[in-house]
Amino acid sequence: MERSLRAARVATYVYFVLCGTLMGAWVVHIPAVEARVGISHAALGGLLVLLGLGAFGGMRAAGRLTDRLGARTVVPASGAVCAASLVLPALAPNPWTLAGALLVFGFANGCLDVGMNAHAVHVEKAYRRPVMSGFHATFSVGGVIAAGAAAAATAVGAGPVATLALLGALGLATALLAARALLPDAAAADEADEGTDTPAATADSGQVRRQIRIFAVLALMVMLSEGAANDWSALHLRDVLGAPASTAALAYGTFAAAMTTGRLLADRIVTRHGPTAVLRHGAATAAVGITIAALTPWVWAAFLGWALFGLGLSGCVPQLLSAAGHANPAAAGANVSRVAGLGYLGMLAGPAVIGWLTHLTALNHTFLLLTLMCAATAATAGILRTTATPGSPGSDRAASPAPAGSSR
Repeated sequence: MERSLRAARVATYVYFVLCGTLMGAWVVHIPAVEARVGISHAALGGLLVLLGLGAFGGMRAAGRLTDRLGARTVVPASGAVCAASLVLPALAPNPWTLAGALLVFGFANGCLDVGMNAHAVHVEKAYRRPVMSGFHATFSVGGVIAAGAAAAATAVGAGPVATLALLGALGLATALLAARALLPDAAAADEADEGTDTPAATADSGQVRRQIRIFAVLALMVMLSEGAANDWSALHLRDVLGAPASTAALAYGTFAAAMTTGRLLADRIVTRHGPTAVLRHGAATAAVGITIAALTPWVWAAFLGWALFGLGLSGCVPQLLSAAGHANPAAAGANVSRVAGLGYLGMLAGPAVIGWLTHLTALNHTFLLLTLMCAATAATAGILRTTATPGSPGSDRAASPAPAGSSR
């Protein structure tokens, strides 16, 4: 069992990297696709909304499908469809076909996102210690792979169609080959039932539903903050602080690097201090960081603020998704989909909310909304005490040994 469990953990890492690579490959080719179809930035923005809506629909659908059919079926299937559909936007000759391609790709990506997170919950439960943040760190690795592949393809003169087709083919093979290492559905169900105090019959209890709603609202606030950083950090340094474009571009890199580093460290911190401490102190750190970025007149201090913002946010979403899955493991897929879905809407809305607020006040002052959201998340973090992550303080399995021979 120890060997198969380690293999399942590695396979979960593979799917997180795959998801990050496929999405990153699309993102870096957006300008080329826009030029091929011949649409304006405004039209592209509308089409990207369809990508988001497709992903949200996929997340909602995958939750119940994962609980019904098992992650071993849903994860490779959605990964294969996502990889196969990667090239479709590059082949689209007009806005209508591009809209359809983005809906399909977004839907499959949403299914993969929820399925792999639900499987990660079962792996974490079987390991009897926190491992969720490590999975989310490898998603960022996929983005790096996509950027590197795009740069290499451009250097040798390969076009978007060839590059996306090749990455899609490699992704399809990866999705199918890694499937054998996933936990068997029956085994995942056994691991979910073992040691939990919440029977399957309580899946729809009022208490669990309230917990999931709170987790979802917290995920929305955290991911709205993350989405705002993605689109506005570089513009903040350039337009507010007057930094050169080359320097301003490093703002998002600082944020992303700090977030990845935090996720690589978060599992150890959860093991020692518990998920509540990670969410509370992480959100509080993020609040301090974005406040510094919003109010400082110095570029170096803005970098510090964005770094603290990324570091603080890094462990928040993994703890919320883990808590949603452990609230009732028999319905892990559905609960993860509810939290991930609302959080994803927050990430999509973040840039738009900040953009709208700039009509009322200066860009840097709009970031104080993110301060309030992070502070509210920190104040509400105690909700995680009701759903202990296996192996963390507060869990009745904290003293249980990890599988023999396992290591981080």
